[in-house]
Amino acid sequence: MSAPELLQSLQKKQYKPIYFLHGDESYYIDLISNYIEHQVLSDAEKSFNQTIFYGKDTDLITIINAAKRFPMMAPYQVIIVKEAQNIKKWDDLVSYAENPAATTILVFCYKYGTLDKRLKVAKAIEKSGVLLESKKLYENQLPQWISDWVAAKKHRIGPKATALLSEYLGNDLERIANELEKLLINIPQGQEIGTKEIEQNIGISREYNVFELTSALSQKDHLKCFKIVTYFASNHKAHPFVLTIGTLATHFTRILNYHYLKDKSKGAVASALKVNPYFVGEYEIAARQYSYPKTIEIISQLRQYDVKSKGVDSTGNVAEGELLKELIYKILN
Repeated sequence: MSAPELLQSLQKKQYKPIYFLHGDESYYIDLISNYIEHQVLSDAEKSFNQTIFYGKDTDLITIINAAKRFPMMAPYQVIIVKEAQNIKKWDDLVSYAENPAATTILVFCYKYGTLDKRLKVAKAIEKSGVLLESKKLYENQLPQWISDWVAAKKHRIGPKATALLSEYLGNDLERIANELEKLLINIPQGQEIGTKEIEQNIGISREYNVFELTSALSQKDHLKCFKIVTYFASNHKAHPFVLTIGTLATHFTRILNYHYLKDKSKGAVASALKVNPYFVGEYEIAARQYSYPKTIEIISQLRQYDVKSKGVDSTGNVAEGELLKELIYKILN
């Protein structure tokens, strides 16, 4: 069961006696546990039937004893264990997990790690409840996640806007969701969110960003490239070299992969490069601008400048902005 499917089942009041939420991505752990905390019981029922534990301040015996109690004037009692990653001796939960109380909803929030699924306790939880691993998304999954999130809020967002957000906000889903929440306050329902709206409401420049830099490089637009890198050099804290060079490496690796492809139809390219079909045309143009040997050379240069930025084969006196300008000049020539 995926996290969105689990949320749907909760909204339908289809409850399980145990939920074990674990993984490196805290967004869904918080989203699901917060829903259970705030939506399962009424305010009147919560005073007698809802308990919050913290893993560093409790133990499984205390939690299990609480879980075995009956609810008072409510169909369920809810027990939420936050910071469950601090709990030891998970074997103590096996007996309860094999025969949980039907009137208790017991939720464990185990962040920044996972419970070993080979353990007996994990198998017992899977049998009687839900063992959900919340994994970090890969970079190429972020645009679709953003698009789906916005669609669930009855809005629309363009592919350039999703690419821009994913480039600048990274794969921290909570941060992305928070920025989108603020963005939607000012966007009428039905209006498509574009790069203009992102610049106005989130503050990411739609002209001077790494996404526009890769686009300009694909077209070998020298003037635009140097306008952008000059802007980056004067705003290096907002545009750190390490992130820029990482994005360039991804871009030119995709161009290299494009050269390898036998099937260059739009769908095949989008699937192979893991990009939105909207951007396939950019890689077609880039492949014409950069031959296979030149692309190999550029990827080698990216590696060289990456280590240079870390002080290897360098005096250490060259500013990152100057390194970036030098790198872009070599890519274009």
